[in-house]
Amino acid sequence: MEAEGATVVGRRRHARAVLAMVGSMALLAVSACSQDGATSAKTVRELAGSAEAVRARTRAEQQIRETIAHWDARTPLTLGLVTVDDFCKGGRAEELFFQDGDDRYEIRCMMFVNAYFGADPRHVSATLDGILTAGDAAGSPIPFGHDFFYATRVVDYYRGRTGDPAGPGTGEPKELFDAGSGTLSWDQVRQRGRRELVGEPPACSPGDPPVQRCLREPAPATVAKLRRRYGMVFKLSFPSQDYFTVYKDGQTVSG
Repeated sequence: MEAEGATVVGRRRHARAVLAMVGSMALLAVSACSQDGATSAKTVRELAGSAEAVRARTRAEQQIRETIAHWDARTPLTLGLVTVDDFCKGGRAEELFFQDGDDRYEIRCMMFVNAYFGADPRHVSATLDGILTAGDAAGSPIPFGHDFFYATRVVDYYRGRTGDPAGPGTGEPKELFDAGSGTLSWDQVRQRGRRELVGEPPACSPGDPPVQRCLREPAPATVAKLRRRYGMVFKLSFPSQDYFTVYKDGQTVSG
């Protein structure tokens, strides 16, 4: 009986050893696959600095800055700060289990831009109505006009003509949204109790052009300083711009 028991124990130990070895081999295989096909850091830098990438980057940023300049010139808002966060990332190896498309490209470059404006909190209704008027003009890059029913309700709210624009009990509004053009948000000025205010942009991390850029213009500006000077702050957030992508099949997409 003792000999039989020892044999059973030995078989179990052998089985565990085999399973452990198989598990280790599987982990090594997954690790190898995770590296196979991923874009190297050297290739990412070369592609991010290519003439085509530079042109696409310049064009994307210029278009957004022209829109910001239009807001500054045609609305009651006063521009005080622009932030640009721009980075390129390499594609991953073939994704066998959790597929999100990151294995389809060699490089993908994206840009995030925000503009911060000052305004007088005593004239919120006039400021918002001025924005809608600017958006009414044919060809205007401002997506909010008087045909935006919710926006007109927001103006009426600040004029004291109506209740909460989003419905009873929803409180003071704080943003207008357009999926294709971005979001306009602002400091709450009438909310009782705690008001929601536009926050500071995150500090720039060390840049590594052309792979990563971070701009805060002008550098000394802050949201707090803008608020102290004008009384309240509006923030215009643009949707992310995928301005340059090189796919593994050789296809390049700019803009």
